[in-house]
Amino acid sequence: MPESTALLPPAFLARLPRLVSTDQLDAVTRAFTRRPTTFRVNPLKTTRDAVLAELSARDFQVDAVPWYADAFILRNKTKRELIDTPLYARGEIYVQSLSSMLPPLILDPQPGERVCDLTAAPGGKTTQIAALMHNTGEIVANDRSKIRLSKLVANLKLQGIANVRTRLSNGEDLWKKFPEYFDRVLVDAPCSLEGRFEAGNPKSFGDWSLRKVEFLSAIQSHLLRSAVTMTQPGGIIVYSTCTLSPEENERVLDWLLKKEPDLVQVEPIDFPLENILPGITSWEGKEFSPQARNAIRILPSELMEGFFVAKLRKQ
Repeated sequence: MPESTALLPPAFLARLPRLVSTDQLDAVTRAFTRRPTTFRVNPLKTTRDAVLAELSARDFQVDAVPWYADAFILRNKTKRELIDTPLYARGEIYVQSLSSMLPPLILDPQPGERVCDLTAAPGGKTTQIAALMHNTGEIVANDRSKIRLSKLVANLKLQGIANVRTRLSNGEDLWKKFPEYFDRVLVDAPCSLEGRFEAGNPKSFGDWSLRKVEFLSAIQSHLLRSAVTMTQPGGIIVYSTCTLSPEENERVLDWLLKKEPDLVQVEPIDFPLENILPGITSWEGKEFSPQARNAIRILPSELMEGFFVAKLRKQ
C-alpha cells in the first residue's frame, strides 16, 4: 500500500478488500489521489469544435473522452487557469468530474419530458440534463440548502438554462407536491464521499466515520422512496452516490425493494467503461435482492472518482 494511502481512515481501508477483487485492490488504493481537471462543453451556447479551437489558441491541451463527445480531460494546465478563460466566463464549458457526468447520461432525459433533480445544487447534473433535453420540457431542481441553491441559480443563469424551476425544500417530502408527476427523477444523494477521498488531503476524509455512513443511509433511503413516488408508472429513477459504502448503495436499493415490493425493477446498465463492477448482493451477513447486481460501481481510477449508479423503472 502506498505510504500516502495509509493515511486514509483505517476502518475504511479495512473494508476495501471486501469490495474490490484482489487483482484490482492495489490499483484502487493508489487511485485515492488528485485527478486531472475534466470538463464538458455546453451545447446550448457553443459547439465542441469552437471550444477546442479557442482552447488550442490559448495553448490548452485536452484529450477527448471516448464515451461522451462533449467531455474532455485537461492535460497541461490547472483548473484555475481553465476557469479564468472567457470560455468559462461565458458559460460555454462546465468543470465537472467524469464520474458525475454518468448519472445524467444513464437517466437519458428526452426533450419535452418532465424531469426532477431531487438534490440538485450546485447544478452540474441539472445543467447537463438541461443540455441533454435541448433546453425543452420541464426540470424541477430541488435542494434543501439555501446557500447551495443560490449557487445552482447562478450556474443556471451562466449556462443559459431556460427550462428549470428551482425549489428549496426537503427532498424526502417533495413527493407530496408532485405525486406521479415526472417522467424521470435523478437522486444524486448526499453521501460520505468515499469516492472522492484524496490520500494527501486529510480534509477530504476528516469527518468520515461508520456512524456517519449509517446516518446518511437513512436519509438516502427516504430520498429514493420520495423519488419513486414522484415518478409516473413506466418512468425512470436514477440513484447515484460518490461513495463505495454498501450501506449507502446496495442496502438502500434493498430497503426500497422490500419496502415497496413489485413497485420498481432495477434495470441493467450497459456502459463502455473498464473500471466497473456489478453491485454486490450481500454485506456483513445481510443478503440483498439479486437485482442489486444490475447496479454499477465505478472504481476509483487515475481519471475517475468512485461512484455508484442504479437505474430503476417504476412498474
